[in-house]
Order: sequence, then C-alpha cells, then structure tokens
Amino acid sequence: MKKLVLFITLVATFQSLKAQSDYEILPLREQARVIDQILEERVKTVLPALMRKSQIDMWVVVAREYNEDPVIETLLPATWHAARRRTILVFFDQGEAKGVECLAVARYDVGTVFKKAWDPEKEPNQWKRLAEIITERNPKKIALNKSTHFALADGITASEFEALINHLPKNFNEKVVSAETLAIGWLETRSTSEQAIYPRICRIAHQIIAEGFSDKVIHPGITTTEDVVWWFRQRVSELQLNDWFHPSVSIQRADPESFDHLRSFSSRPENNVIQAGDLLHVDFGIYYLRLHTDTQQHAYILRPGETDAPEYLKKALAEANQLQDIFLSHFATGQTGNQILKNTREEAIKKGLKPSIYTHPIGFHGHAAGPTIGLWDQQGGVPHTGDYPLYPNTAYSIELNNATFIKEWNKEIRIMLEEEAFFDGKEVRYIDGRQREFLLIGKPLKETY
Repeated sequence: MKKLVLFITLVATFQSLKAQSDYEILPLREQARVIDQILEERVKTVLPALMRKSQIDMWVVVAREYNEDPVIETLLPATWHAARRRTILVFFDQGEAKGVECLAVARYDVGTVFKKAWDPEKEPNQWKRLAEIITERNPKKIALNKSTHFALADGITASEFEALINHLPKNFNEKVVSAETLAIGWLETRSTSEQAIYPRICRIAHQIIAEGFSDKVIHPGITTTEDVVWWFRQRVSELQLNDWFHPSVSIQRADPESFDHLRSFSSRPENNVIQAGDLLHVDFGIYYLRLHTDTQQHAYILRPGETDAPEYLKKALAEANQLQDIFLSHFATGQTGNQILKNTREEAIKKGLKPSIYTHPIGFHGHAAGPTIGLWDQQGGVPHTGDYPLYPNTAYSIELNNATFIKEWNKEIRIMLEEEAFFDGKEVRYIDGRQREFLLIGKPLKETY
C-alpha cells in the first residue's frame, strides 16, 4: 500500500508542475522529499531480497567525510551532502518476519531510515561499539564493500578495513566477506518509483538536446562546436540541474578527415565552425533525483533549399537503428555482457553492418554498476565486468555506433547513438524513446503568403 501511495504522490507532483515549466523540474525541497521517500522504499522493498539472494545477513558500509564510499552516497538522506566524520551504517537481516534492521553507528539518526546505535558517553570508541553490535547479533556473514574488479563495490579504504578487523573479536574475522554482489545489486536495481520517474528525467535531457541543437543556439557559419558545448553547460546550470561530464559536440562532413575514437573523446578542435551540410553529434548527460542520463544524438544543418537531411544520411541512421534492434534482441536474464556483445556482433556483421558496441548500466552513477557490454577498444569482450550477468529491473545506456560508407562524401561515417533503456527481465524498452530522425537546423518557416 505504501508503494502505491508513493507512486501516486510522485505522479501528482510531476503533473502539478506542467503549468510551471516546460522542463517540469521540482523545487529543491520537493526533490529532497522524493529522494528520501525513494530511499525508504528501496530499503524496505529492494534490499531484503538482495541480501537473501546474496546470502548475506549483515552489511556494514563505512566512509569518512570527503572520502566517500560510492555506495554510501546512495544511502544518505537528501540533506546530507556527504558522510560526516566517520559514518558507519549497518544492515542486519532479521528474517522475513522482522525484516532488515538499519542502524547508524553515529551520535544521531541518519535520516529516517537509520536509527542511532551509539552513545559516546557509554562507549567513546566508535569501532568498539560497532564490534558490540556485530557480537550481539552474531551474523553468519559480515559483508564489506571490498572488490577487486568492481570499483563501485570497493569503497572501504585500507585504513578503515584494518581498523574494523582489528576491533572485531578474532572468531568473527573468518565471517568477513566481500559485499560485491550485494553492493552491485543495490546500485543496479531500480525500484517501482524510480521506474516511474526515470522517463521524466530522460525527457528533460532530450528537451535540452533539442533546444541546443536548434536555430535558437546554432547560426551556421558563426557558431562553433565549443560555443554549443558551453551552451549545454550553461543551460544545465540555469535549470539548477547538474551534468556529470563535460559535454562534447563534434562534426562529420564531406572532407578527408576520418572518424577517430581517441580524437572524439579528447583532442577535438575548439573552434570548429558549424556549416550548412554538417552532421552534428552530441554526447550529453545530467543527473537529477539521484539518477543519471547519458545521451548521444545527431542533427543535420540544412543547406539552402533543403527541407530534410539527404537520403544517404537517413539511410545511415536507419542502419544504426537496425543495430540497436539487433542488440536489444539479445538481452536475456542470466546472459553476461560478453555473451550479449558476441551474439550481437555476429548477427550484425552477418547482416552487413559494421558495429561497435560499448553499452553500460546507468542509474545512481553514469557509468554504473552491472555488466559491461563492450568497450570501444575491447570489442572482443571485457574481462571480469563483462562476465557479470544481466538481472531484471536494471537500466542501461544503449551506447553504440555503426559505420557506413557515404559515396557522396567518399568516406566512412559513424552514426553514434546512446539512449536509456529499462530491462524488466523479459524485454527491453527505451525509457523515453530513441532517435529515429535527425534534428534539423535551419528549416525555413512555413510560407504564409
């Protein structure tokens, strides 16, 4: 019942904003309320199943101020921007009847979820109090965020790990295990309410791209790619949002220059003036309500007399859409990132495409926890993170490109696309659609006389 009430509240709040802003961005106070409600929902509905699936009955998350564990950032209330001094959170699964106990080894409650479990007047040593809590509950396993291959599950620092071990009774040391599977599961799994609000977040990103790739911002022959990059940064700031990486805007055109991944990621020319006939590309991402977007789209600069992009470019976009379709058809629960990559590439190449796939999970982080499905420079598979399987209720940035030879330009171009999608365990759906037509810049107004 509480889940339904939260869902209805979220939808009503967003709908009430329609008259206030085209972007439907919540005031900061409302954002905090939504974040805290979703955190409470996740702890009650997502975490218990993950702990039992991982066979972990106690999870201890430790971080010090300004040296945050990537997981603890997703557990703090909205009004906490970071850990305070040393923050220790403890989850203990008491079984299905009682649920998961959430404690803060702190002087005060941490939000509404974690109740304070430390009185420094009785026990001044915070580590000793943690050891008492562990001893009192006598868990079968004590899971810590320590991982060799997954950075997001490797948040406990060496000194904090050493201090914890040194304060545990010796007979408990053998119970200490990696929380890798639990930490990744917590980060990658999207709750019912998160699934409900994610389309709004993706829509905002799409709206900003459409505004940036328009006549409002771009004047062919004058505007540079760097001008557009900084317009995106400024617009995000004006909307009181955040971007999680510096955007990029690049051009492909009828010149001898070939596409190069390294150049597109790093050494782009700063003063590349946008001209009629150019194919523009943007890579852009925001985060809002603790969820991230990562989007790549294209725009075409119309030449005088043109009302649409040339057929040869539209054909190239259609082939990239075909690659997307092939790729998503191979998503299945239990398949690893490397298996999906291999199966997709084999089918796409057999159908005459020239694919490159580098898809990643999305959610609490931009390059988030879960299976890596290719890297641009590792199309044969990615060790370790690519061997992680696909689970239901997870989200992905469907990031890839397809190369097409353009006879009219006498060169190969890349259609580089990236859109958020949700996997429910059976099928994949784009969270807010995907690009199937180019954004057009320089389209004349309809004649009225």
